[in-house]
Amino acid sequence: MGIEDLNKLIGTIDIYLLDQILKGRFTKDMNILDVGCGEGRNTIYFLREGYKIFGIDPNPIAIQMARIYAKTIQPSYDLLRFQEGNAQEIPFHEAAFDAVISSAVLHFAQSEEEFIQMFAEHVRILKPGGVFFLRMCTDAGGILANAPHLGDGVYVLPDGSERFILKESLLNSLLEKFPLSYLEPPKSVLVHGQRAMGVFVLEKGYRLI
Repeated sequence: MGIEDLNKLIGTIDIYLLDQILKGRFTKDMNILDVGCGEGRNTIYFLREGYKIFGIDPNPIAIQMARIYAKTIQPSYDLLRFQEGNAQEIPFHEAAFDAVISSAVLHFAQSEEEFIQMFAEHVRILKPGGVFFLRMCTDAGGILANAPHLGDGVYVLPDGSERFILKESLLNSLLEKFPLSYLEPPKSVLVHGQRAMGVFVLEKGYRLI
């Protein structure tokens, strides 16, 4: 397969999500939700290969573009699978999905309270036994040493962006509160002197919250 064919197949997918696809983490019988899907860059592969992919985003123009791409790839695709909505109140019922993708979304929370609310919504809509793929800014590598704290968990990173940072202490408290466990060891990619991006692949258990 040439580069052009590969780009057509996978688009500009998050490379760490592609890693999970290559590991067989997702199957075609799963209902998969991409939270903060934007114009659908992480949905292209799933659409082309016949997966049941859904998406939400607060930007109505982005959702219209995602629907256009979906219709172009699959003329019979149910466009209502892409909905306008936000991570604070995800517009789907409890345990609706077998997998939830959240790539570079939760670090836009404006406070720890909002972050926990968004995190809880991701867990709520996930079925027991379901997969939670989370990618966001972390405090790995001592990145916060040169990052002014704006308050309530939000920092100005050395790259100039303002992000809510998932600290190890907060993550550990969330894993105690919610029925989640690691499917593989978590990792953070450190862009030296700029930011750290964590990748967490979790499974929802069956105990009550």
